[in-house]
Amino acid sequence: MSSFTRPPCDEGVLRAGAGDAPCTPAAKPWILAATILGSSLAFIDASTVNVALPALQRSLGATVTDIQWIINAYTLFLASLILLGGSLGDHYGRRHVFGIGVVAFALASAWCGLAPTTGQLIVARACQGVGAALLVPGSLAIISASFPEGERGQAIGLWSGFSAITSALGPVLGGWLIDTLSWRWIFFINLPLAVLVLFFLTRVPESRDSQARRLDFAGAGLVTLGLGALTYGLLNASTRGLGDAAVLLALGVGVTALVGFVALEARLKEPMVPPTLFRSKTFSGTNLLTLLLYGALGGALFFLPLNLIQVQGYTATAAGAALLPFVLLLSLLSRWSGGLITRFGAKGPLTIGPLVVAVGFGLFTLPGIGGSYWTTFFPAAVILGLGMALTVAPLTAAVMGSVPGHYAGTASGVNNAASRVAGLLAVALFGLLMLAVFSGALRGGLAELGLPAQAEAAVYAQRGDLAGLQPPAELGALEQEAVRRVVDDAYVTGFRVVMAVSAGLAVLSALIAWRMVEGKGARADG
Repeated sequence: MSSFTRPPCDEGVLRAGAGDAPCTPAAKPWILAATILGSSLAFIDASTVNVALPALQRSLGATVTDIQWIINAYTLFLASLILLGGSLGDHYGRRHVFGIGVVAFALASAWCGLAPTTGQLIVARACQGVGAALLVPGSLAIISASFPEGERGQAIGLWSGFSAITSALGPVLGGWLIDTLSWRWIFFINLPLAVLVLFFLTRVPESRDSQARRLDFAGAGLVTLGLGALTYGLLNASTRGLGDAAVLLALGVGVTALVGFVALEARLKEPMVPPTLFRSKTFSGTNLLTLLLYGALGGALFFLPLNLIQVQGYTATAAGAALLPFVLLLSLLSRWSGGLITRFGAKGPLTIGPLVVAVGFGLFTLPGIGGSYWTTFFPAAVILGLGMALTVAPLTAAVMGSVPGHYAGTASGVNNAASRVAGLLAVALFGLLMLAVFSGALRGGLAELGLPAQAEAAVYAQRGDLAGLQPPAELGALEQEAVRRVVDDAYVTGFRVVMAVSAGLAVLSALIAWRMVEGKGARADG
């Protein structure tokens, strides 16, 4: 998920790992350095690209559908292949597969930075996603396998702390690079970091899982095809319409492939996603909650930087810093919210947390155009951070506690992937909603201006660019300024609707937690 925070259950994957081959004391610093910096590659990239979207529109002439693909091409392959990536490490060596992921990610980053067209950038981002699918689970698995139970908590703390720092500083650093150099440097910066990771990796011992499940290439292929076809259909529906033959075909292929994936997993002896996990009411509920809440978060945060930069006039650096309160509160308070589970169980925090998130999304519907950051977007970022801080740690605990112990790692991995799938689909669905609302508001605003018919048609034809729309050059300065106000107002109207829908999804996720998550003292289903 391209967003300003990492997905849930990362720590769950770490805690569920088996340290059956602890590393030597001399190797521990190198392991932490390699895994922390390797994870940072993916975290920084995921959080900085959103801030670069307006610059990409200007530089490459990208439409909103193009920039949706720039985000989703990466998320698609990361979400689809992350479970397979973890299994490859178990079979062929975690350090080996992790290293391949780092190299692939670096080469794809270089391609992203050099890409002359949106088409090449989208393909390069897809390659980045493949590299990340090998890199991200590998970093977690190496820590789990290398540290014994008594030392794993401290290792997790260090990994989480540095992950929080990179999540917080990534958008600010990315914004600064965009403002002072170019959007291309948010990708080029990955190259020296990757070289450093590979150097550290030479000091990391290899580890494998002698009892690893069989590799499920067919399942990974079906889920990639299914999610890819659904994404293609939803993104193209915004320009072609839902009744278009190619859109309907893509949606049909996507649904069929995902149904085939479920059927395949039910038949396999060692499936990638064991269907028996979903017999647990809490596990099903927490994953449904994750889909809704992280979908709301991913969809909303896709459009926030566009609002801040193109409508409010923020620099990329300022836009990257705008959500610092959200990231810092989430990072600082997650440990505290984890303690609530011991006292109250996961049900309460997972009900209250999303409701607070809904209030945060509601506050994002209030700002118009202009005004101080501290009275417009800051309160919303604070409340959103508080709500997510109440949610993430209890969500991890609920997922891991909802299944028998030997399935905890798999359950955490499934939930982690679910959050990324949520962001993938939300960007496409919210794009449909935003374009529909924006187009309606734009048409109404243009009608009031009384522009020449040809100029009005030229403006409306660019509606797919949303706030990146440029008034026709043949209009006078005053008319161009009036068109710009109409465009900004139309975007704010669409942004408010997106945030209101996000608030509704957060409330729905709270209701799911209330009805499906077991209370304190509940035992994992067998």
